[in-house]
Amino acid sequence: MNTRIYNARILTMEEGKSAFVGEVWIDGDTIVYAGPEGKETDIVWDKEIDAKGNLIMPGFKNAHTHTAMTFLRSYADDMKLDEWLNKQVFPNEAKLDGEAVYWFTKLGIMEYLTSGITAAYDMYFFVDDGARSARDCGFRYTFCDSTNDFGGTAESMEKDYIRLNEDPSRMISHRLGFHAEYTTKKELMEDIAQLAHKYQAPVSVHCSETRKEVEGCRAHSGMTPVVYMDSLGLFNYGGTIFHGVHLDEEDYDILKKRGMYVVTNPASNLKLASGIAPINRYLKEGIPVAIGTDGPASNNCLDMFREMFLVTGLQKVVCDDPEAVPAMEVLKMATVNGAHAMGLNECDTLSEGKKADLIMIDLKQPNMQPIQNTEKNLVYAGSKQNVKMTMVAGKVLYQDGEFYLDCPAEEVYEKANSLARKILD
Repeated sequence: MNTRIYNARILTMEEGKSAFVGEVWIDGDTIVYAGPEGKETDIVWDKEIDAKGNLIMPGFKNAHTHTAMTFLRSYADDMKLDEWLNKQVFPNEAKLDGEAVYWFTKLGIMEYLTSGITAAYDMYFFVDDGARSARDCGFRYTFCDSTNDFGGTAESMEKDYIRLNEDPSRMISHRLGFHAEYTTKKELMEDIAQLAHKYQAPVSVHCSETRKEVEGCRAHSGMTPVVYMDSLGLFNYGGTIFHGVHLDEEDYDILKKRGMYVVTNPASNLKLASGIAPINRYLKEGIPVAIGTDGPASNNCLDMFREMFLVTGLQKVVCDDPEAVPAMEVLKMATVNGAHAMGLNECDTLSEGKKADLIMIDLKQPNMQPIQNTEKNLVYAGSKQNVKMTMVAGKVLYQDGEFYLDCPAEEVYEKANSLARKILD
């Protein structure tokens, strides 16, 4: 299908390029033009969308989440991380099956769409059912395994890696990953490191989320989690650490040396009192940062606008510097950096040859007026109410409060509630 979006204000997120008035042309799932209006063409459009002066920009990338944890939303709150995990999360997750993960994932995807999120980096169980849910929705999904001592092997991870990277459209993809150092024996981490070397692939993992985690690793290994896992060869080909709240000087050196990404999850870290990640330091060190919501059990809300504001707002306070982590840098984290951390380089900007994963932001709302600096408005004033349309791979999945999925929203809500009651009662 050929689609033309015209009468738009466009923010491509290309380096050094500000918003401009123009149009976007899409051939199937690919952008073939994003530029000023008036360019001549003989294309016969199957669909034309009048943006009515609203903003078209790349979709946000949720670079760390556990989507199917929607079933635990607002069920286990106001608890310490280890108590929350061991007494609430792990026991109830043990009751999950593939069908439950399918519906709970679909519920999360719907929430992503309302927040302008066009791709998610998901770490969870029953990956085939999560992938089935994403495919049925037409949503772009990258997986990494949650392998640890309680489930999963390097052999099963390799099978996932091969099988889930077969999709030439890259709607579904896979990266090597495991839950955390503190849940995974050294032997298993060494097996995963061998996989990373075999495929020359990056590895993703929860890391340095709490002081207790860092102190525990230092107690048994004499090293921080970053240094310890690097010593096992896990990061020789780069990778991503989720959270990265409590780091030592040597950790920064390793992250830079290995070309690692950090995915910050400010709302989750605040709610669990894990701490505030040193984002300003990461930027000064040249370490790229992306943004994730974390799961809807630790965050409750899958809202990229809230995360963006927290990223910059918290840094200004802890650094005692209102200039720390400016808005445009945060917007880059939520779009371009997120895509790169997930291995989705074809989804980072609105440029010719890139995938048509984009959103329309309603500028005709009071919080977007007057239009003086669109980028800053998105970070400092924007909210989910401004997401007018979400498109993935050239297909509109959400527009003006309506979902365009494979089943009605009410069916998803009914299934999710029924399954949650069955698991949690």
